[in-house]
Amino acid sequence: MTEPLARPKLPRNGTEREILCSTLDWHRQTFELKCTGVPSERLSEKTVPPSALSLHGLVRHLAGTERWWFRTRFAGEDVAHLYSSEDEPDQDFVRLDGDVEDAFAVWRAECERAREIVARSSLDDTGRVFGTGEPVSLRYILVHMIAEYARHDGHADLLRERIDGATGL
Repeated sequence: MTEPLARPKLPRNGTEREILCSTLDWHRQTFELKCTGVPSERLSEKTVPPSALSLHGLVRHLAGTERWWFRTRFAGEDVAHLYSSEDEPDQDFVRLDGDVEDAFAVWRAECERAREIVARSSLDDTGRVFGTGEPVSLRYILVHMIAEYARHDGHADLLRERIDGATGL
């Protein structure tokens, strides 16, 4: 696992966009910090049975979530699912094929693509909710992604502690 960038300092004042985007990036970096220093072969360990969660599975899941919300649902890009599908949900956690470093590269690329989409869009711009087709604002998607990362940062914290005892990263 390569060294992550320094976690950005969160602004206490700023525009809505600055606060939402910096908070999402802070959570992205928190996840990466929780994985830093773990030998590649241990990132796939499912250390909290009976859960199927692993750090490798989480990075795959987060890459797929970034793609799904920003590229597919918001920007309307016609891109394939990365690891799971409607027919086979949760495969990002279950089937850990492929190189873990490649999974981190895919996740970083999806995060960067999401940042590009957000930078050129208004918080009031809308995409479409899967199934219903109802509009969903970029603002909602950013809040949803912050919650998604906060939840999985907690999972990553527990997994990391079980791997090598590291906490508080």
